[in-house]
Amino acid sequence: MRGLCFLLLWAAAGAGSGTVNLEGKAVDPFAPAAKVRVFIFVRTDCPVSNRYAPELKRLSDDFAARGAVFSMVYADPGETSANIRRHIEQYGFPGVVIRDPAHSLVRRAKATITPEAAVFSTDGKLLYHGRIDNRFVELGKSMANPTRRDLEDSIAAALDGRPQSEESAPAVGCYLADVE
Repeated sequence: MRGLCFLLLWAAAGAGSGTVNLEGKAVDPFAPAAKVRVFIFVRTDCPVSNRYAPELKRLSDDFAARGAVFSMVYADPGETSANIRRHIEQYGFPGVVIRDPAHSLVRRAKATITPEAAVFSTDGKLLYHGRIDNRFVELGKSMANPTRRDLEDSIAAALDGRPQSEESAPAVGCYLADVE
């Protein structure tokens, strides 16, 4: 009986999801509740992800008061917590830090590239996944300023209760390792 209670508590805490914090403790990426949950998939060694740090900070600052919660998701199972901490400090990425070595959140968000964003409703429905904006046309080729701000538009629509203009947009960046 005692073992069954432990398993139920473990599953309720999100351990079954495969996502953990930097201390290796299981976390539920959808707790606590938020009006909109934004996951940004990044890698420490992806220069495209790193160039988006200021934009992601701006978006987090702009939408936090309206109920959007940002999380940075590191899906590379070989990445160490120490490297992730240095990466967050160096680039100033916003939000909660989550490790997803089992790729459970990667699959749920349909992520394959870094940086790639996923926007979920308060009830956990995937509303948008894809690029942050269209600044990067292809690897090694970018514009000075984007002409489309896909992630910003998606968050605003979700918070305003409007339909999404797009459910996805192709991201440009570094591939996530070992994604099926």
